[in-house]
Order: sequence, then structure tokens, then C-alpha cells
Amino acid sequence: MAATVRNLVDGTWVESVSGRSRERRNPADTRDVVSCFPESDAKDADAAVSAVAAGWQEWADTAPEKRAQVLQDAADVLERERAGLIPQLVREEGKTLAEATMEVSRTPANLRFYAGEALRTAGVTLPTGDGSLVFTLRAPVGVVAAITPWNFPLNIPSRKLGPALAAGNGVVFKPSEVTPLLGQRLVDALLEAGLPAGAIAVLHGGAEVAQALVADERVDAVTFTGSTAVGEAIHRAVPASRRTQLEMGGKNPVVVLEDADLDRAAALITKGAFGLSGQACTGTSRVIVHADVHDALVERIAAKAAALRLGPGLEPGVDMGPQATERQKDTVLGFVRRALDAGAQLVTGGPEEPEGDHLAHGHFVRPTVFTGVDPASELATEEVFGPVLAVLLAGDLDEALALADATRFGLSAGIVTADVGRALTFARRVTAGLVKVNQPTTGQAMNAPFGGLKNSSTQTSKEQAGESMMAFYTVDKTVYLSA
Repeated sequence: MAATVRNLVDGTWVESVSGRSRERRNPADTRDVVSCFPESDAKDADAAVSAVAAGWQEWADTAPEKRAQVLQDAADVLERERAGLIPQLVREEGKTLAEATMEVSRTPANLRFYAGEALRTAGVTLPTGDGSLVFTLRAPVGVVAAITPWNFPLNIPSRKLGPALAAGNGVVFKPSEVTPLLGQRLVDALLEAGLPAGAIAVLHGGAEVAQALVADERVDAVTFTGSTAVGEAIHRAVPASRRTQLEMGGKNPVVVLEDADLDRAAALITKGAFGLSGQACTGTSRVIVHADVHDALVERIAAKAAALRLGPGLEPGVDMGPQATERQKDTVLGFVRRALDAGAQLVTGGPEEPEGDHLAHGHFVRPTVFTGVDPASELATEEVFGPVLAVLLAGDLDEALALADATRFGLSAGIVTADVGRALTFARRVTAGLVKVNQPTTGQAMNAPFGGLKNSSTQTSKEQAGESMMAFYTVDKTVYLSA
């Protein structure tokens, strides 16, 4: 049965002003309608921003202990609803059962982590020589527009709404139009936990509503996770006085040196490249391998990729689900076909439809591995965001580092080696915000900073955790006090 999704404006769930709506279908079986949601436009955005601009100060004036408790209670709600959220996430986004279980479990933990920040966001006192007091106050920035992607529709929004609300801001939340239901479920939990109506609004829809939010002068900050193209468009649209936090694309390499444990390397590369159907900004997209172990490593990766079972995520034994949309499937297959035309050597996978009646109505792409990839080619330099892996040759660590950095992205990079010294050299020299040694390029600790370099991020404030996390959601005021 299809769920009904609505916008949230001034505490009321409403249809779009125009009355237009859209359907979201299960990407593993497009005969299954998951939800019906509003197709919002600039008028909806104006109403949502107006409501939050008028009401967020009440939340800002709420004691930090109360703000923390709301986030804690929302985490409790999500945990109570866990059994229902997991299959909804599988149907809407296309994850496997294991991937959905991990995300649904991680999201409440995120909210609890940020609840603590409500109590730790404090200023400092400064010494003076005239008997007066100088101190700093940290106040909420105001109205925050949070624009989130479809690949982690609970986890990533919780990493934006959590700190924004902990600091006392109001939030206008635009989930991806691919995953509207999960966005609503997160807000349902916050409202049930006692978040006041003036502190949050929800807008569903596509580019028009996002553009309206970014252009609205009453929006004080924009936090976005998604493609580099959209992030750069946001950055061009906002004035210098409005802070932006943009986490964007990646073209993440794993360097495999000649001393690596090849079984371990193949396992972590397979996980990084084909987990989440390749739809992770930190997913492994390139392998840069020493020539001495190239053939042995490719053989192991190809065997693991070919053994992955595709299918709807709720089926037992499924290792990889579909692409989230038909457009994404077409994009990925376009990369595959152009790589073949350019002379790359197909090892496994390819552009053909996978076989099986259970796959006939879904957006499935076979896990695909190429060797003989030109380092300057599209496949080696541009983000695919799908289960496609390019393998490149390197003669030594210096060449591997040069190849690793030969893209405009700098999100995540990994190395597999038994040599700690060369691993540390790689960590120092590679241009990436995340460096993983003998680990997949995917996966981050909850209490660690997250963000990229180059065209993967604005690098203004790290997302997820770290010293700069709450700075994005607060403004500093220096106060001089004399009796």
C-alpha cells in the first residue's frame, strides 16, 4: 500500500499549494508504489520559510537540557519503530536488508550524540586589565535549510537536523524527492518527541523548491549533501554573508601496493565498490594497483563481484540491490558503454540486463570491473555513483599518489599495505579529506570529522563531528560588560 506523504508547514501536514503530487516507486520492482508526495514549488518554500522564520526563536529560547531531551526522545521513537522503518527503507531506496538495518540503527545513535552537543555549546571568558568582563556567547545562526540526498535518507538528515536543532536553530528540511517517506518518518519522530511546530518545516519536491530555499534572504545557512554539480550551483547562488556547508561527490581510489594481503584487499575493495549498489559518495571507484600484483588482485575482485547476488533487498541472501532510479541506472550504464567504446577491458559485469524474473521490473546493474583504463578517461576521473570499478596500474607509490590525485575530487582515499611508513606517507600526501589504511573507503566513526577536499566539499565546516561541527550552526558574539 502506498503511503501518503505531505509537506509540514506551521505544524500542519499539507499538500502542495498547487495540488501537484508525484509517486515514488520501489526501485527493485516498479510495479510497487511506495508513496505519493507533494510536488512543491516556490510558493510552498515561501510558506515554509515564513513559518520557521516566525517561530524558531521559541526553540532557541528553550533550555539546552530540553532541546537535548527532545533529540533523545526522538531517538527512542525511531528505535521503537525500527521494525517498520527497515522494510520501508528497503522499498523506498532499494537497500538490502542488512544495509537498511545498519542505517536505521545508526540514526538514533546520531541523535543521541548531537543531544549532548546542546549541553556543550558554550562560550569563553577573557581576561582584561580594567575590571570589566569580556566573554563570548554562542547563539543559533537562525533559519537553516537542510537539503539531503537519497542514498542515506535517515542517516544524513539526522546529521544535519541533529546539530542544527541542538544549537536552537529552526530548520526547513528538504528530503530528496527519491526518498520522501523516510524524510517524513524522521520528522514524525521529532514531533512526537516534542519539537515545537515553529522549529521545523518539511518540503518535498525537486530542483525548483531547492532553488527557492537557497534564494530566500530569510534563510541564514544552507547545509547540503549531494552531487558536485548541484553543490556548485548552490554556492554560486548564495551571497557571501550566508554560510554554506556543501558535501559533494567523490572519485575515491584504493592503492594496493605489492606487499598487500591480496585477499584482504579484494574483500575491502568489493565492499567499498559494490556495497549500497555503488551509490555512496565515499564508495571505491578506482583501484590503483602495483604492476607486480595486478593480475592476482583483479582475479580475486572479479570473482567476488561475479558472486554477488542481485535482487530486491527483502529477499534472503541478496548482496546488492538496484540503482535508486531509472535515471541513475541509465547514467551508470552510459559510463559502462562509453568505457567499452574507449577501449577499456571488461573483466566482469557490463551493460547487459541481469537475468532473472525477480530482476525484470527493477533498476538493476551488474557489478562491473574494468582494467586497462586510461588514467585521463571519463571512467577514471568522473564520479559514476554506481557499481563500476576502474583498475589502473602503478609502478610505485609516487606514481600511485599521482594517479590518486588526478581528479577534481578529494573525498576518500585508501591504501592497502603492510608497510606503516608508506601508509603514513600516503596519508600525508594524498589530497583527500578521509584516508583509510587497510579499510574500505566507506564507513566513518560517529565522533570523527567528515568532509572532503578539492571539489568534494566547501571545506568550511566539517559534517558529522569534530571541533568545527557545531560552529556551522552557531554565531559567536563578543560581549564587553562593565558594572
